Amino acid sequence: MTQDQAHPAEPSYDPAALQLKWRPVWEKLDPFRAGSAAEGAPRKYALTMFPYPSGDLHMGHAEVMALHDVLARYWWLKGYDVLNPIGWDSFGLPAENAAIKRDQHPSVYTYDNIETQAESFKRYAVSFDWSRRLHTSDPEYYQWTQWLFLKFRERGLAYRKDSPVNWCPQDQTVLANEQVVNGLCERCGAVVTKRELNQWYFKVTEYAQRLLDDMDALQDTWPSRVLAMQRNWIGRSEGAHVDFVINLADGSTRSITVFTTRPDTLPGATFMVVAADAALAAEIASPSAAADLENYLVDVRKASDIDRLATDRPKTGVDLGITATNPVNGQQIPVWASDYVLADYGTGAIMAVPAHDERDREFAEKFGLAIVPVYDEDAPYDKAEAIKSTIGSLEAAGTGSGTVNFRLRDWLLSRQRFWGAPIPIIHCGDCGEVAVPYEDLPVRLPDNISGAALKPVGTSPLAAAEDWVNVPCPTCGKPAKRDSDTMDTFVDSSWYFLRYLDPTLETGPFDPAVAREWAPVDQYVGGVEHAILHLLYARFFTKVLHDMGMLDFVEPFTALLNQGQVINGGKAMSKSLGNGVNLGDVIDEFGVDATRLTMVFAGPPEDDIDWQDVSPAGSLRFLQRAWRLSGDVTSPVGATGGDVALRRATHRTIADAEALVESHRFNVLVAKVMELVNVTRKAIDSGCGGADPAVREATETVAILLSMVAPYAAEEMWERLGHPATVARVGWPTVDPDLLVEDSVTAVVQIQGKVKARLEVPPTITDAELEALALGSEDVVRALAGAAPKKVIVRAPKLVNIVI
Repeated sequence: MTQDQAHPAEPSYDPAALQLKWRPVWEKLDPFRAGSAAEGAPRKYALTMFPYPSGDLHMGHAEVMALHDVLARYWWLKGYDVLNPIGWDSFGLPAENAAIKRDQHPSVYTYDNIETQAESFKRYAVSFDWSRRLHTSDPEYYQWTQWLFLKFRERGLAYRKDSPVNWCPQDQTVLANEQVVNGLCERCGAVVTKRELNQWYFKVTEYAQRLLDDMDALQDTWPSRVLAMQRNWIGRSEGAHVDFVINLADGSTRSITVFTTRPDTLPGATFMVVAADAALAAEIASPSAAADLENYLVDVRKASDIDRLATDRPKTGVDLGITATNPVNGQQIPVWASDYVLADYGTGAIMAVPAHDERDREFAEKFGLAIVPVYDEDAPYDKAEAIKSTIGSLEAAGTGSGTVNFRLRDWLLSRQRFWGAPIPIIHCGDCGEVAVPYEDLPVRLPDNISGAALKPVGTSPLAAAEDWVNVPCPTCGKPAKRDSDTMDTFVDSSWYFLRYLDPTLETGPFDPAVAREWAPVDQYVGGVEHAILHLLYARFFTKVLHDMGMLDFVEPFTALLNQGQVINGGKAMSKSLGNGVNLGDVIDEFGVDATRLTMVFAGPPEDDIDWQDVSPAGSLRFLQRAWRLSGDVTSPVGATGGDVALRRATHRTIADAEALVESHRFNVLVAKVMELVNVTRKAIDSGCGGADPAVREATETVAILLSMVAPYAAEEMWERLGHPATVARVGWPTVDPDLLVEDSVTAVVQIQGKVKARLEVPPTITDAELEALALGSEDVVRALAGAAPKKVIVRAPKLVNIVI
């Protein structure tokens, strides 16, 4: 007889019915509103990287939200007052491109998708505080993005300059260096080129050293690979600035400073290289070289920075027809232009030492330039002392100085697109750049531009909106024009975690007093793909706001958890590959709880999940077994005592669960709950029965622990056990330490390494007592067959090893 036949009158487990039943109850109770915990409760801020509304939720959302929710719900159970907000990163190119295809305003596509995702999040039962909901494309939000821009500008951290920039020919907009992946636009995959434009920047480089130093405080709470990626991107290097005198074609001279990490190799500097696309190259080129340089630039501008720095790329260049004076030996060395030097690294020029640098060697060999060794690389050489001595000599001669350089470049934030926060600057012919007065913020996007009018043409669509762009100058009143560029969407996401503190605040971006109560974020959960851009920018913003006196901390996210990807058959899920899995279809077939359980149980959070290797059907069967326990309990609410073995299993599970959640071993937590369900079922079926209070205690524990992963089933179990909603706020079960102490331990007895006996012994047994017990065991005596032990190794209370 099956278990289902044993309970013919019992209602069946119906995931869909439970979802319909409990969602309205939770919406009415609003159990996860921040501030609803007991007075004086300690606070926790749980945050997941907010989604982009490009469509309904996918399996990646299913994973990250399930993992994140385990921790947020755990904190509620532990008695914390938890802030767990939700919002949407709702500006950006995908919405604008979709609007062009659909001949509509980007806001229509954006907000329709937001509502779709919001409904799915509620169905998925994530413990969000919906009163904190925000959208970065709301004027009430981007007003403060603009406010922060102006504050940064007042501090000299926002500025405009002409420079060669990454240009996406498909999306017709500039890209930050971090948004170019393997030479391609990370959004659309088009080959990125270079273009000379006047653009807005944030001066991130001013905080380079602090961004580097402050990572020491994150060493134990952030993934090591993320910290390594940030350190590499910041790229601190010590060296020297060296002044070279350039001898121009007209007989005049000009001084150029280069950065080098190896000033000790200056005697081997046999030529100089200037970035071909740097303004410097055109300025110093001889008349005879100017045409060659211009022709060369055509190809240079087609290559991305990544391509230009590739070690296997053939070296190309143009002789600029001039020389420079080596400051340590007075020799005249030729000056070339090439693409393997970047215009925005250092001064855009390098000294080339081909004897001790592989790229310089390849260039020298290609063009027949001198290669002069400074030292024998196979012989002893004190590099540190040589560098120190050379810097001293340069400083004494006034031709150089020791310095520190960073790979990090300033953040290019201008975008020539419509769907973003307008830059709050007005350009006046008389007054120059004029800030929009704070009282006139927000500078709202017009609502009469849509469809074809949004098509990228190299300038922002806002530039053609005459009724929007033409305004009087706030200073002199004369005709002027708004800045038509919008901000990179990473600006929006660099401070959103602070706006969650009070999304409706009208007096500032956030209240510093409230920030002191809730921030920084205690646990941040999201994908490792944001290891550089978003996390670095958010850290930069936090440090600036600290310096402005608005925050009392310098790091935004105390701890970081990166989840793996959800793949299928070893490949990323993709419509084109035909291996995509629709989250809605999975939920329809197996229910929310089984889907969440599957994502959590699949493995450690940081590992990838292959959909071919998991079993939502198996998760559903387990939930049915767990739910069925609640119908077997017949002891009254509050009953105590009962089967000691079952109680020990229950309290050990509670103790283990706490440690497992704290260490983010959520998959092992699920395994422990599964074990407890099996132990409880075995106790019931072996004669203990549902009337035993220990069965109630075990089943209540299952419901509480399961509420972190499968909230619908857990809530239904809690009600069937006679309790009011909601199980999510009942508190963490108390552990009886006496029940964690074992009455006996199984000691293994080995002879010649093979197990011959198992003995139940007190955990306090001594080595001598255990040895005597083992040697007197009938099984051991029989196995020895009269042979005398040569050596007995005892590790009380669990092991005896006999050598004969």
